[in-house]
Amino acid sequence: MSTSEPSNSSPTTSVDPEEVALFSKVAREWWDPNGGFKALHVLNRTRLAFMRTAIEQQLDLPEFMPAPFKNVDILDVGCGGGLLSEPLARLGGTVVGVDATKDNVSTARAHAARDPAFAGGRLVYTHDTVEGLVEAGRKFDVVIASEVVEHVVDMQTFVEDCASAVKPNGLLILSTLNRTMLSYALGIVVAEQLLGWAPPGTHTHEKFVTPEELKAAACGAGGMDHVVTQGMVFSVKKQAWELSSDQSINYISAFTKPSI
Repeated sequence: MSTSEPSNSSPTTSVDPEEVALFSKVAREWWDPNGGFKALHVLNRTRLAFMRTAIEQQLDLPEFMPAPFKNVDILDVGCGGGLLSEPLARLGGTVVGVDATKDNVSTARAHAARDPAFAGGRLVYTHDTVEGLVEAGRKFDVVIASEVVEHVVDMQTFVEDCASAVKPNGLLILSTLNRTMLSYALGIVVAEQLLGWAPPGTHTHEKFVTPEELKAAACGAGGMDHVVTQGMVFSVKKQAWELSSDQSINYISAFTKPSI
């Protein structure tokens, strides 16, 4: 399995080779709902609900339509096996999933190829980095990096590059884990070590990012305007994630790029 960065990636890439190696080892598990990415399968409905609302409001799209993202170009950064890319494309979006781990891209392509709904180029996966796409001049209506910023070596540079890929009046959506003792207990000890919801070693607590740090990165050099941040909490009773005002563990933020 290749653990190298894409050959056309930027020399200042924020990709962490150790993270690439880790995800290469478990790339085949992406679509197993009870496998190493169970936590993301359970989280998907909640983060998609936030994204749909934020995108519809920012781009003034009709609500309650079966394919509201028609004519919307979306970049899914760190797409993994395509757990977000596929439902975003099903909502009508033209989606590019980009990942620095070659085996993740192979898994995503193989899964999408089984569904004729993705024929015609509406869902494309590429082995690259967001820096590489920015260097190529690519711009998107919406850029998403969900559960990615805690895996890069330079969070500030990564967020700036994601912001650079957003068109004027477009939207940047970032979700990650807050750096608290509670996130360590639940995100690492419980999720990884006790429940096996993520592969052991997936997360490093020191790389978790607070909402304030993320907002400063996006709104400072990133040039974005903050729209909203919501927490995501797990309901043991419902066995599901819910949007919440509690941002102490997981949270998701939306930022807009001012019009020129």
